[in-house]
Amino acid sequence: MGLIEIIVLAILQGLTEFLPISSSAHLILPSHVFGWQDQGLAFDVAVHAGSLFAVVLYFRQEVGRMAVSWFASLFGKHDSESKLAWLIILGTIPAGLAGLIFNDFIEGNLRSVTVISITTILFGLLLWWADKNAKQTKGEYEITVKEVLFIGFAQVLALIPGTSRSGITITAGLILGLTAKAAARFSFLLSIPLIFAAGGYKTIELSQQVIPVDWTAIGLGTLLSFISAYACIHYFLILVEKIGMMPFVIYRLALGGILIAFFI
Repeated sequence: MGLIEIIVLAILQGLTEFLPISSSAHLILPSHVFGWQDQGLAFDVAVHAGSLFAVVLYFRQEVGRMAVSWFASLFGKHDSESKLAWLIILGTIPAGLAGLIFNDFIEGNLRSVTVISITTILFGLLLWWADKNAKQTKGEYEITVKEVLFIGFAQVLALIPGTSRSGITITAGLILGLTAKAAARFSFLLSIPLIFAAGGYKTIELSQQVIPVDWTAIGLGTLLSFISAYACIHYFLILVEKIGMMPFVIYRLALGGILIAFFI
């Protein structure tokens, strides 16, 4: 990989992992516009690791409290932090199982520009509807088991390229009455076990391949993904209550239109 490819792809991964605009839609554009080859499994693992480090570091206090309370809950000591931890685990299960079952089918049949452009527009409109009709009265600690299952099964749709994991989980949170900031925070916390699981799965795949590793690309990709993801989380949480979701809806519609107009 060239230096420009490393920089662009790593920053795109870091930003689009957490913005509700679809990482797959963005990662497909450089390859079509510039004719870049697939970045390879090792680089994919590296940039996902960067995103994971960013979200864990940003929410380190919350993660620390939840980890301690979760462990205490195993011995019968329950509080709001342990409840949230268990809900995050529960919300991860549907997408985790679906990923194991349908991963090969999705990779072989749904990673097309047509699918990505349609889902980018379709779920962008759903985000607009949810944002427009949102009551925004609840925090993430008020989520119930039924509601987290709703979010968890919504997250399964993110396996379809172009949907956006953060986009669909924030959409589900808004439909359930969460505030925009609470929906975003819960979406980001929910990403931790899923990114960890996906990264672990890809690492296992990588360990079974005998290929040379470009450690410069790996190191730089991880660093840039970490920086861009951390900045994205920080500023998105600051701005989301002020600007709402409409700018991201407009961006998704424009991006989907560009994909349809120039690449289909």
